[in-house]
Amino acid sequence: MTSTLAQRIHLMITFVLVVCGTVGGGCLGALWGGWITALVAAAAAGLGAGAGSFLARRQVLAFLRPDATAADRGDGYAQGIADAVLVGIATYQAAAFPLTPDGVSDEERDARRTVAYRIAAHEGLPLPVRVSAAAALEAIDEGHDTESAHSAMKALSLSVYEHRTARMP
Repeated sequence: MTSTLAQRIHLMITFVLVVCGTVGGGCLGALWGGWITALVAAAAAGLGAGAGSFLARRQVLAFLRPDATAADRGDGYAQGIADAVLVGIATYQAAAFPLTPDGVSDEERDARRTVAYRIAAHEGLPLPVRVSAAAALEAIDEGHDTESAHSAMKALSLSVYEHRTARMP
């Protein structure tokens, strides 16, 4: 059985944590009440460090995996970026198609457009959401038909929702 580099790194980190916890617990126990207290404190600290390292093993290995991107880790980062894209493009849509005439200034519309494009270009964004975001931005930029922009936003929100439910266990 061969172990990966991430597993070996985690094993080394675990070893260092357990040894430091054991030594620290032993020293603290010796200061508190002698050799028996030192042994009990060393065992408790070493056991606690080992148990904590074992419980965090999956997260540490996912973090140390070199080929893991934000979208692959499933830690919520990509979901957060996808939600931010949806909100950013929705505010740009509201500025491009205001409910009242002259409700949004040109400067505000341009600022919201810039923010929407910057968020949509984020590298941690999953590809299906990025494609839907580009289609929504294109529909809003055309600015002629509110229905096409609305259906593109609906497709974007469905893409974000599908990405979120695909990560659920």
